[in-house]
Amino acid sequence: DEVGNSQLPKKLEAVRKHRAHVQWVEVAIGLLVIGAIVAAFMIVSRRPTTSLTAIPDKSIAVLPFVNMSADKDQEFFSDGISEELLNLLSKVPQLQVAARTSSFSFKGKQIEIPEIARKLHVANVLEGSVRKSGDQLRITAQLIHAVDGFQIWSEGYDRKLDDMFKIQDEIAGEVVKQLKVTLLGAAPTVRPTDPKAYTLYLQAVQLGRQFTPEAFTQSDALYRQVLKIDPRYAPAWSGIARNFQNKADVGLLSNSEGYARAREAEEKASAIDPNYAPAHACLGFIAMTTNDLVSAAKHFKRALALDPSDLSVLRDSAEFLQSLGRVQEALALQEAVVRRDPVNMITLHDLGWDQRCTGQFDAALASFRSVLSLSPGRAQARYQICVTMLLKGDAPAALAEIEQEKSEVSRLIGLPMVYHALGRNTKSDAALATLIAKFEKDWSANIAVVYAFRGDADKAFEWLDKAEQYEDPGLSQILAEKLLDNIHSDPRWLPFLRKIGKAPDQLAKIEFKMPPLPQ
Repeated sequence: DEVGNSQLPKKLEAVRKHRAHVQWVEVAIGLLVIGAIVAAFMIVSRRPTTSLTAIPDKSIAVLPFVNMSADKDQEFFSDGISEELLNLLSKVPQLQVAARTSSFSFKGKQIEIPEIARKLHVANVLEGSVRKSGDQLRITAQLIHAVDGFQIWSEGYDRKLDDMFKIQDEIAGEVVKQLKVTLLGAAPTVRPTDPKAYTLYLQAVQLGRQFTPEAFTQSDALYRQVLKIDPRYAPAWSGIARNFQNKADVGLLSNSEGYARAREAEEKASAIDPNYAPAHACLGFIAMTTNDLVSAAKHFKRALALDPSDLSVLRDSAEFLQSLGRVQEALALQEAVVRRDPVNMITLHDLGWDQRCTGQFDAALASFRSVLSLSPGRAQARYQICVTMLLKGDAPAALAEIEQEKSEVSRLIGLPMVYHALGRNTKSDAALATLIAKFEKDWSANIAVVYAFRGDADKAFEWLDKAEQYEDPGLSQILAEKLLDNIHSDPRWLPFLRKIGKAPDQLAKIEFKMPPLPQ
């Protein structure tokens, strides 16, 4: 509602990584230590610590409900209930809701409610517990005013499993009532299905986030079981699509097969429910990576109209704006996402990229370093710091960073540029030769970037043509990449843009306007 492959550098270096789909592995790899959360939050905010009194009254974080079931393997169920409540509340336009990744980063941590609320920039917190035994369900929930710890409301629900959707609707409705939120339309409700199908769906979602071949296989099988029970449950088709995309992202499927099968599954989800925003966002993303910008714009507009509060929709829309060369708008949108998801290393990483693309190098460095404070071994972050240092003209500092990069392909993309900047041409040539030998087809756009940085325009355009031939999705972001700036004046630049549908007159025909940004 998105670390996949450690070999995937960012954007041009890794547009294959669909952020709305891979972010959960980041959380699994490095559940945050408290000191790191505090440091990253202070870095990314770049402002004095905000007091709770300055936080919007109508704002809330949904913490993961505690699993009280005798079977501890049922934690996927309590997490799923919490996430569905969060998604439900997010659909209330007048309510500011902290994102799942940030809220769930405090799972199992002994931190006081006021401190959690301060870090997430919310005034209220919803917490609770779930106990499931056979077809019996007990859910408790309490709404807390964070500044003073006052319990605004609490309730316990002892029901049959069949009533779980009604319980979620009742809890969300009570939160809206207690926070005195005025609804401008009908209250949002949970998408119902068979209770058994829903339980299988929650388990499939959790397995898909593990990003292993075995977990993908199990997740796919569970989604298929869901669809046997309820063939018209659109989220299950969307989950299958997400798995196909992620399998391509981590190299278990080719890009062409993974994305084609993801498109088929999302089209089924969209056909079942034309108002399912995540399906339109995914279809828009896939269209963007194949430079079908007209279709991408259509899907993103539809997704935003249906659910402008969905963070996966907003993140993908920011990337689409980047693909159109509208980098300032993309940055503004990404900043809005980070306000709701302040300790998510994926959103911070994306913020750093957007800042780098707009020439805000010091801010970009702060964002990338905040990522490392959350996950010191996080692939791609050192590469991004290296590139930012190169753009600032500090090659020695860039070398120190790239030598610590964990991802082989990221390191091989960075080293030829750093060695070139240092005048070590023999080493630059050797590193570039290794990059080409290992990653020619999958990273052809990146090879073009390296040649452009080294001032070899002929080779840069040769590899851009290869990237177009190989259908490298990295081409979707070439208008934003500052490492290509020095070939923009080349007479071959505009014809190449025209060939891939990104010449200025072609982009002018793409109708895409963002609605007012979420606050």
